[in-house]
Amino acid sequence: MTSQPTLSTAQEGPGHTGDPGSGLQAGLKNRHLSMIAIGGVIGAGLFVGSSSGIATAGPGILLSYALVGTLVVLVMRMLGEMSAANPTSGSFSAHADRALGRWAGFSIGWLYWFFWVVVLAVEATAGAKILEGWIPAVPQWGWALIVMLVLTATNLVSVGSYGEFEFWFAGIKVVAIGAFIVIGALAVFGVLPGVDADQAGLSNLTDHGGFLPNGPGAILTGVLLVVFSFMGSEIATLAAGESEDPRRAVTKSTNSIIWRIAVFYLGSIFVVVTLLPWDSKSIADDGSYVAALNSLGIAHAGQIMNFIVLTSVLSCLNSGLYTASRMAYSLGERGDAPRAFARTTPRGVPRTAILTSVAFGFLAVFFNYKWPDSVFLFLVNSSGAVALFVWLVICFSQLRMRRIIQAEAPEKLVVKMWLYPYLTWAAAALIVFVLGYMLTDTEHDGRKTVLLSLLVAAVVLAIAFVRERLARGRERASAGAGAGD
Repeated sequence: MTSQPTLSTAQEGPGHTGDPGSGLQAGLKNRHLSMIAIGGVIGAGLFVGSSSGIATAGPGILLSYALVGTLVVLVMRMLGEMSAANPTSGSFSAHADRALGRWAGFSIGWLYWFFWVVVLAVEATAGAKILEGWIPAVPQWGWALIVMLVLTATNLVSVGSYGEFEFWFAGIKVVAIGAFIVIGALAVFGVLPGVDADQAGLSNLTDHGGFLPNGPGAILTGVLLVVFSFMGSEIATLAAGESEDPRRAVTKSTNSIIWRIAVFYLGSIFVVVTLLPWDSKSIADDGSYVAALNSLGIAHAGQIMNFIVLTSVLSCLNSGLYTASRMAYSLGERGDAPRAFARTTPRGVPRTAILTSVAFGFLAVFFNYKWPDSVFLFLVNSSGAVALFVWLVICFSQLRMRRIIQAEAPEKLVVKMWLYPYLTWAAAALIVFVLGYMLTDTEHDGRKTVLLSLLVAAVVLAIAFVRERLARGRERASAGAGAGD
């Protein structure tokens, strides 16, 4: 039965004295959380998928990234408000549970878990392709197995070992993209010697068919291509539950999201589209970042980028396994998954939740090698729109939770959503618009992705409502038996 939503210190994470029943431990240090927050917004999709966005929208892809970036900033501000008031390992799923009802927390929690176990397979395969290119003696499936086993072992040791691995993985990404932006900007403004001045420059933004060479509509198509590269920005709010100071960690990551997106996404894409004409053949053939590095005369640009992409893949795998297991843990703790998921080792590691998540990841990897164009393609497409579903649920949860927090513990509103409730409604409307626009997109499989994701969401929702109805029936039967006694 849906309980009355209230704020509870019992779910504020292991760093709080009001949480004696939680088996999770505060093993993440502030430096871990800082790097997880920074690296969480830099996905492998930024390096790999940006070239298709540039080909679609030209320099106007900057507006696509800015539009999605603004949406992510707003959604993260809402999530930050709720998580700072009540940090929990279940993050938005636990907030939806209290704000909207058990059905909402159950549904979005399982959909999010499904999304990440599919991502495990996608990233493991991507990493295996790079490693096989370097050491072909080991087959691709062997590399995928090795990568998954190593990161599973890392997550099973302790949350601190996950944090340490992620600190270095994310650190490499941050340093690499930071160096790329600085060197690229020097070349664009004519400071760096040895760069073709006729090819690099701000004129590339307008000289090749204009800023919007394919028309304004291409901005929206660009949105569809880049929106999923932003998934992962919410990981910091899940990890905060196992940090030394959850409220401070959430507040810090929420407040820094604007500059992180502005620098890493808009900054790096700006460098790419000013270093080279958007319709340059090298961008299409080599990928946007490799083409940009080649234009700077940097030797072995392809291998350098492969190393950076591999680091991003390993980072995504590491965080994906952590995120999926913590969501499974939270679902088990709330009775929405087997109770075994909520059991932890003496080190505070939810072993069953991790092993179950990685088992489904291995299964998805098998599907990718056995039936890549049928079963695996279905898994990828049916989880593709989950990011937008999660963001939409965060919007509606925040609308309700703000009133609850103000009524019960207004002092916990240390992070506040701007222009509440207007910007919240505006963000929700934009998400619905993007989903609707995806239904018209047949060229990039947007329609298929939304329809299959809605199908999976409908199945999970049906299970949630059946569970709730059965629970109410048992309560009524129990109450009737008690009255009879």
